Amino acid sequence: MQAEALVDVAVGAVPVPAPESSPAPERQPRGAWLRAIPLLICSTWLVVVLIAAVGASWLPIVQDPNSVNPIDRLQGPSLKHWFGTDQLGRDTFARAVWGARVSMTISVCSVAIGLAVGSMLGITAGYMRGRLDGLISFATDVIMSFPALVLLVALVAFTGGGLADITLALAFLAIPVYARLSRAHTLSVAGEEFVLAARAGGAGRLRILWREVVPNVLPTILAYALVAMSVAIVTEGSLSYLGLSVKVPQASWGGLIASGQNFVRETPWGVLLPSGVLCLTVLCLNVIGERLRRRYEVGAGG
Repeated sequence: MQAEALVDVAVGAVPVPAPESSPAPERQPRGAWLRAIPLLICSTWLVVVLIAAVGASWLPIVQDPNSVNPIDRLQGPSLKHWFGTDQLGRDTFARAVWGARVSMTISVCSVAIGLAVGSMLGITAGYMRGRLDGLISFATDVIMSFPALVLLVALVAFTGGGLADITLALAFLAIPVYARLSRAHTLSVAGEEFVLAARAGGAGRLRILWREVVPNVLPTILAYALVAMSVAIVTEGSLSYLGLSVKVPQASWGGLIASGQNFVRETPWGVLLPSGVLCLTVLCLNVIGERLRRRYEVGAGG
């Protein structure tokens, strides 16, 4: 019998099972690591800015930003003064580091407040609908109908300026933006099958809202937070340039640019270096924010 079986296999009467092959490892698309380099550079820069903002008071490389030394006025970049000095002999690098604390504090806090309040209003309006939706939508339309910069200047002038006042003013302007955005995403999520299934299963409105709607809306909303932070930094820099932000002698990026423009012919670095720091920070926030936005949109669509 064994001989007959061997003959059948030899002539092909009995198929011989092919050896199982292990699945080929997935290869990363070519150029994926190249596309990750800008993201890594931007993340590194933002980490440096955050460390500078948090540790401005104890970093050994940061001098006193308000120390006046007329002998060293309008000096160029050197080992002693990395960004040079201003018209009063103050170290521009130290003032830029302390300006990072102002910009990051205002941007993070204003976006956090606006996102929390605006998302809550938008999700509630988009899910509950009815008169509540109409009231919230009307309020957001009224706020957004005013020119943002004019309304912001009016709010700052009314409150008197300062770190807390600018933060609250920017947060107030961010609320309707997040309310509209979260409302639109809530309307889309509310019609999904898992929400309808939860509703058919007898779940209450509040349970569906917090268990089904909010977890699927917030990731998309959070993806826009970094872009909103970049807008807040530019806005605060514009107010500082106009003299409507933090009070002198507290340093800010816009204030450094404004004070350096009077001596731009003699010391152009007094304008170029703070402007470069501001622009690079805004660029990095936009790059990372756009990458997160695409990721969450693709995930939602897939």
